[in-house]
Amino acid sequence: MLSKISQVFHPKLFTTLKDYNRQTFFSDLIAGIIVGVVALPLAIAFGIASGVSPEKGLITAIIAGFLISAFGGSRVQIGGPTGAFIVIVYGIVEKFGVEGLIIATIMAGFMLVGMGLLQLGTIIKFMPYPIVVGFTSGIALVIFSSQIKDFFGLDVARAVPADFIEKWQFYFSNFSSVNLYALGIGLFTVLVSVLWPKINKKLPGTLIALLGTTIAVTVFELPVETIGSRFGEIKALIPVPMIPDLNFEMFRLLLAPAFTIAMLGAIESLLSAMVADGATGGRHRSNTELIGQGIANIITPLFGGIPATGAIARTMTNIRNGGKTPMAGIIHAVVLLLILLFFGKLARLIPMSCLAGILVIVAYNMSEWRSFKSLFRNSKSDIAVLLTTFFLTVIIDLTVAIQFGLLLAVLLFLKRVIDTSGVEVLNMAVDSDGAEADENTPQLILPKKVEVFEVNGPFFFGIANKFEEAEKQVTRRPKIRIIRLYRVPFIDATGLSNLKSFIRKSQANGITIILSGPVKSVYDALEKNGFIDLVGNKNVCADINIAIARSEELLKENA
Repeated sequence: MLSKISQVFHPKLFTTLKDYNRQTFFSDLIAGIIVGVVALPLAIAFGIASGVSPEKGLITAIIAGFLISAFGGSRVQIGGPTGAFIVIVYGIVEKFGVEGLIIATIMAGFMLVGMGLLQLGTIIKFMPYPIVVGFTSGIALVIFSSQIKDFFGLDVARAVPADFIEKWQFYFSNFSSVNLYALGIGLFTVLVSVLWPKINKKLPGTLIALLGTTIAVTVFELPVETIGSRFGEIKALIPVPMIPDLNFEMFRLLLAPAFTIAMLGAIESLLSAMVADGATGGRHRSNTELIGQGIANIITPLFGGIPATGAIARTMTNIRNGGKTPMAGIIHAVVLLLILLFFGKLARLIPMSCLAGILVIVAYNMSEWRSFKSLFRNSKSDIAVLLTTFFLTVIIDLTVAIQFGLLLAVLLFLKRVIDTSGVEVLNMAVDSDGAEADENTPQLILPKKVEVFEVNGPFFFGIANKFEEAEKQVTRRPKIRIIRLYRVPFIDATGLSNLKSFIRKSQANGITIILSGPVKSVYDALEKNGFIDLVGNKNVCADINIAIARSEELLKENA
C-alpha cells in the first residue's frame, strides 16, 4: 500500500533538493520575496470578497502557499486564495457560516487527495474547454458585480442582495449616494495597476496603488471606508488550530459545495501547472499536485483559512523573477508571515475602494473575453456548453453551473461518439485491416454466403441498437457472418450483452459467427465473458484475412 502511494505521491521539493545549490537558493529568494509582495494585496482582497475577514486571506496565502509548494508536483507553482473561489466561498459563508466553509474546504481537501491517489490528474486536465471558459468568465462577471458598492463607495444601510439581477437593480437605485473620493481611489487603483508595468515590471502596480491610496487616505483623512472601519483591528498572528464539529446533516448539505471546491481547485491548479510547464519547459506531476492541493485544503481551514489552489498570475510572476524550485513558494509564504506579524495591524488603514479596484483588475484578467468570443466560431454544441455554464454561474450559482455544464458536455460528447460510430454490413468486398478507405485501398473479395458486420468506434450502450438497425439491411441470410472488431477500442457491459444476444440469434438461425481483429482489451473482455467458448476458439481470428480464410474452410466443410 505504501509503495503504491509513494509511486503516486512524489513531491517536486524532494526531487529538487537533491542538487540544490547556493545560486539556485538566491534565485528562489529573490523570486519568493517579490511574489510574497505581489500576493499581499490579493490575499487581503480575496479574503474580504469571499465574505470573511482580511486576515483569513493572508493566513490562507501563508499556510496553503507553504503546503502546496512543499507537497505539490510542480517546481514553480505558487498556491493561495484565488478569484475562482470567491463566488462559491461567499455563497457557503452566507448559507452555512464560517464553520460550514471550514468543513466544506476540509471535505474538498480529502476529495483532492482521493483524486490524486486514484491517479485522476491526467483525466481532470481534459475538462472541456468551453466549460472552463464559461465558468471562469461567469466568475469574473460575478466578482466585478460584487465590487461595485465599494468601488463607488455607495452609502447604503442594507446589505447588497446576493442575486445577480437584484444586485444590479439595487446599485442603479442607489447610485445617487456615490462617494467621489472612493470612486477616485478605485479609478486610480485601476489606472496604476494597468500602467505601472510600463514603468517597472518588478514591483506590482497593485502594491503601488495600495501603498499610495493608503497613505493618501491616512494623511488627508479622506472620508472613505477602510478595512479598519469595517472589520476593526486585524489580528497579527496565526490562530490556534481548531477542529470543527461535524454531523451527518451538515456533511450531506455541504457535499455538493465541497465537490465544487475540489473540482475548481483541481482544474485551476493543473491549468496553472501546465501553463508553468509551457513557460519553463518542465513537467509537473499531476497526481502529486492534486494530493499537495488536498493536504493544503485539509490543514489550512483548521487555522481559519479559506480554499486555496495554484494561482496562475503569481506562478508566472515567480517564473519571470527567476524562481527555480518549490523553495521560492515556501519563501513567499515566509515573507507573507513576516508581513502579517510585523505590519499586519497597518492593514486596517487600507481603503476598501482600493481593494475593489484590485478585484476589478482581477475580474478583467479572469474574464477571458477573447477566448469567450473565439468559441463562437466553434460548433453549436460548444457554444451551448459555453453559454449554459456562463449563465448558470452568473444567474444561479457555480455549483449548479459546473454540474449542468459537465452533464451537457458529456451528453454532447456521447452524441458525437454515437454519430461517428456504427455498424456497416458488407457482403461483396472489404478493406484490408489498417488501410484508409480510398480508391487505392486493397480490397478483399468475400466468398458467397459470407457477410461482414463491421463495427466502427467504441461498442458501448450508445450504439447498442445499431446491430438491429444493420440487420434490417440484410436481404438474404448468409451461412457465415464475420463480426469485424479491429476498429473497436473498447466494449462495455451493454455492448457485450448486445453482442451476445446477436450471436445467439444468428446461431439459432443456422449462421456461423467469426470474430475478426479484436484489440487486446476487447479480446480480454470477450474471453472473460465466455465469447470464445460461444463461437469456438478457431472462429476468433487475428485479422480479416484469417477470418475470410476460416470462412472458406467452413464453407468447404459444409459443402
